[in-house]
Amino acid sequence: MTPENISLALDLLPPALFDTLYMVVASSFFALLIGLPLGIILHVTAKGQIKENTAVYKSLGMIVNIGRSFPFAILMIALIPVTRLIVGTSLGTTAAIVPLSIAAAPFFARIVEQSLRDVDRAVIEASQMMGATDSQIIVEVLLKEPLPSLVSGFSSMVINLVGYSAMAGLVGGGGLGKVAIQYGYNQFNVFLMISTVVLLILVVECIQWISTKVVLHMQKKRGLISHE
Repeated sequence: MTPENISLALDLLPPALFDTLYMVVASSFFALLIGLPLGIILHVTAKGQIKENTAVYKSLGMIVNIGRSFPFAILMIALIPVTRLIVGTSLGTTAAIVPLSIAAAPFFARIVEQSLRDVDRAVIEASQMMGATDSQIIVEVLLKEPLPSLVSGFSSMVINLVGYSAMAGLVGGGGLGKVAIQYGYNQFNVFLMISTVVLLILVVECIQWISTKVVLHMQKKRGLISHE
């Protein structure tokens, strides 16, 4: 560790960290926007659910499975034309948000589907007997009952996106991944490599800590665990 290495790290890492957080936050938002309704549709159209539709469930399930099966590095390259169409370029932090969002959305959709599946069927039937519409059941029962599980699943998706954002540096995505590749690996700067890894670990730990606190608060509020 030399003064030059420290100076270089101080110049590169703060903006790179900001770029990484920007990519993760933006892509998490779009993944939520896409993945949540996908997961809801998957659940309500499954066999025995309130909007059972085998054709829709199988078709949508196949699309989601295909989206989840692509390695992220390959997906980024495959989506270059789409990224250019949406953003105008395939390079940079904003461009990386497109493949990050598309990679995370099907992952979160399955998390949503599984969380909704865990809702007690008796609660749904009771709501139907009280005259609740399908929309009311989705909003008031299916989304509220498993909320802690949904929050926990969302945080898992965000943590995955931190790793994906680092991989985006391989193809000009920016952020900490770009610094690690261009200035750490290519220039044999071990200190910079270690620094980027430490920062990524700290980001993941912060996300997990916040998620755990929020989930515990929800569970205490519902009386699922002791307030002690």
